[in-house]
Amino acid sequence: MAARRKPARAKTTRAKARTKPRARTPRKRASAPQPPELLQLILGYWIAQLVHVAAQLDLADVLAKGALTPEELARRVGADPAALRRVLRGLASVGVFAQDAQGRYALTPMARTLQSDHPASLRDFARMMVDDYNWNAWGGLLQSVRDGEQSFERVHGMPFFDYLQRHPEKERVFAASMASISGTENPAIARAYPFGKLARLVDVGGAHGHLLATILRRHKKLRGVLYDQPQVVSGAPARGFVSAPDVRERVEIAGGDFFASVPTGADGYLMKYILHDWTDAQCRGILGHCRDAMAPGGRVLAVDHVIPKGNGEDWAKLMDVNMLVLPGGRERTREEFADLFASAGLRLARVWKTACPLHVLEAVRA
Repeated sequence: MAARRKPARAKTTRAKARTKPRARTPRKRASAPQPPELLQLILGYWIAQLVHVAAQLDLADVLAKGALTPEELARRVGADPAALRRVLRGLASVGVFAQDAQGRYALTPMARTLQSDHPASLRDFARMMVDDYNWNAWGGLLQSVRDGEQSFERVHGMPFFDYLQRHPEKERVFAASMASISGTENPAIARAYPFGKLARLVDVGGAHGHLLATILRRHKKLRGVLYDQPQVVSGAPARGFVSAPDVRERVEIAGGDFFASVPTGADGYLMKYILHDWTDAQCRGILGHCRDAMAPGGRVLAVDHVIPKGNGEDWAKLMDVNMLVLPGGRERTREEFADLFASAGLRLARVWKTACPLHVLEAVRA
């Protein structure tokens, strides 16, 4: 069988005309690729350390008087000019400080919250949260996830609050940091709950009394007791919250250990950021002391985060891991709070939302 030939292609008669070259459309210059989102999370500790350095050197306080070159700023804060220039440039890239055309650095709105006298200052919080003792404890998170034990005691050889007692300067910064984040929280708490229905309120673990003073200022007939460890409350008058002229006549300061007892006879026992520091067993002890000490019809008011359901972003979910690392406590869901109160002979009566991320959980005798 003969092979079939391929049909011959028809010859084109079209003359090869010279055509004008097409004008090239200018290509858009591709923007520089941004780091993947996960990479930004992985490198988040770089930024945390940069902010910590800025807080430790009080850069915002110095720049509050006017923009300065890195060399001028370095002379004022005692730093190496070349190294400080690199730190400032890194911070400016994430919105903390800004460089002008003359090469000077100035405050941005974000940087202003690193000023020590800003109403919403986070300077002390930045100094505390990224300080070496916290930083090193977070480095042990992997082992905590493996064995369920807190990292801090393994790394430092003692519990978190014992460590603070042995390091008074770090305890002072810790107390100041707690007061700093309270600037927006405490007014929201004072507005959210009807403290005016109480006669006497004990602020259990109230540190220097910022929350108690805020509540007393709003509720003129209420009397308060500031209760914390003796070495903590001894510094309260100097901080000025409970010694302010408009509240000091209605404040009693008492030192003690809430694991052993609390002042008796009040109709309200307030605990902000206390229960989240401790295990369920330890919380039962604290709550039991409050239940036994409170007057008839009294109530316990726990001010804490309440972990919501779902996958949404929420500060409480990250704070919960911080509790695992540092004191060994935990943030809790509403259901977990109800179970905790019940185990101490109390009943969760109501949860009050506030204008800040915290809730007021009201519990009464079961």
